[in-house]
Amino acid sequence: MSLPVAPKPALRRFHQARWDEPIIFELSTPGERGVLVTPVEPGVRAAVGDVVGDLPDGLRRSAPPALPELGQMRVLKHYLRLSQENLGADLNVDVGQGTCTMKYAPKVNDQLIATPDLTALHPLQDPDDAQGVLEIIWQTERMLAEISGMDRVSLHTQGGSAAIWANIAMIRAFHEANGEGAQRREVITTIFSHPSNAAAAKAAGYEVITLHPDPDGYPDLAALRAALSPRTAAIMVTNPEDTGIYNPAITEWVDAAHAVGALASYDQANANGILGITRARDAGFDVCHFNIHKTFGTPHGSGGPGTGANAVSEALAPFLPGPRVEREGDRFVVREAGERSIGSVGPFFGVVPNIVRAYAWIMALGAEGLRAVAETAVLNNNYLMTKVLEIPGASAPYATGRRRIEQVRYSWQELFEETGITSEEIGVRASDFGMHYWTSHHPYVVPQPFTLEPTESYSMAELDEYAAVLAEIAREAREEPETVRSAPHRQTVHHTHHDDLDDPERWAITWRAYRRKYFGAGAVGGAGSGDAAADEVAA
Repeated sequence: MSLPVAPKPALRRFHQARWDEPIIFELSTPGERGVLVTPVEPGVRAAVGDVVGDLPDGLRRSAPPALPELGQMRVLKHYLRLSQENLGADLNVDVGQGTCTMKYAPKVNDQLIATPDLTALHPLQDPDDAQGVLEIIWQTERMLAEISGMDRVSLHTQGGSAAIWANIAMIRAFHEANGEGAQRREVITTIFSHPSNAAAAKAAGYEVITLHPDPDGYPDLAALRAALSPRTAAIMVTNPEDTGIYNPAITEWVDAAHAVGALASYDQANANGILGITRARDAGFDVCHFNIHKTFGTPHGSGGPGTGANAVSEALAPFLPGPRVEREGDRFVVREAGERSIGSVGPFFGVVPNIVRAYAWIMALGAEGLRAVAETAVLNNNYLMTKVLEIPGASAPYATGRRRIEQVRYSWQELFEETGITSEEIGVRASDFGMHYWTSHHPYVVPQPFTLEPTESYSMAELDEYAAVLAEIAREAREEPETVRSAPHRQTVHHTHHDDLDDPERWAITWRAYRRKYFGAGAVGGAGSGDAAADEVAA
């Protein structure tokens, strides 16, 4: 006989911790120590000599660094309290992070990168002493070549936007090598592709042409053909786009670009729903990139440290950034960027901890597992879309009645017109339920937008819970709108206004700037300090 199970509350009774925790400098007490260093024995001192005194003047500080002085227990409490004031993928249902692909990063992989064999490595040490990690980098590039269908891969770049920059830099180098650099000065993208594509092209000196979708929300092939010309250097598109809509005519897009001598660059930051199903090279792309810190199970890191993977056809291989790891017989060597390479986009040959995590994630899943990731992500996304569209006032503009891939850009426009409650206000209120929520990239082409991306990591129960939170806030917007407008109520921070954020006189981005602005240039370091070192830091 089974015991009855108590029903779970429909909405969690969440309340964020609020410690009013000071900055660690303000906790400092002169003379307090976390570790007491054993004095050097006289015999050792005599044998070694004055190590500091032997250093050149340029390597010695004129005064000790103004560091906070705390005991171990207070340091532990300080950082644990701060951690309790956060939301994150390991704490809440983080499907509301929009296009950032927040997913479970296996903790066993964190243990792998914490092994002394890896943490003790240095990128400048002799490659003969780092053959293991160099092989992991090389093998990961081989696997990403298979996943993308491309010929060569570089893991040198250290984030998605850095990888996009490398893409446009390689495109520019390719056209310059062919004598068409001065002629090809335009790059075409779409409004729902990641903005980093337009930004990188603009930063590289190109004129950016942005195409809007057709009436059904699909990338407009006729508009592309009208925009293409001998001046076009490349098309740079995300597919599926940030609406979750997959471009079914993607091969025709690539063929049209190639017909005028342009290259095709594939932003695969949204690849989580197509792994093992379709590949960039199969559509004819010349270059693509992955965000390793999104798609391949490494922590997102709130923008860093990330890893970007640049994958190219053989024609663009000479332009890949470096240094790179190559295989020579049974050895792995580090090669500096070649003569035609765009050079270094970041230091050394990549963010090794993320590459090791991605390697372990891919190896654990295998080819069938990668496809299962994509299929589950698509299933979760379309299940959540069904639940969200049951909420009065919510809609999914474009492609009416069609499925999406692994995210959806929704709209609260109907609810806004009825209640005056904005998407931003709903997002703030969501934090009272322990949920994160994102609107969309600017400009807001979709009115009152919110973008959800459940990935493969979340269960049906968690997706139900997230949808229930949105439904409850929509109810509040109609029946008690002031509760939404004045949120958050159960969070670490109080309600803020955009006017505060837009006025530099109202905020400070560093502790030192805060002390100067509110306590004057001679402000002391903080509670309990008042020593000269803290005064120096504050000033």
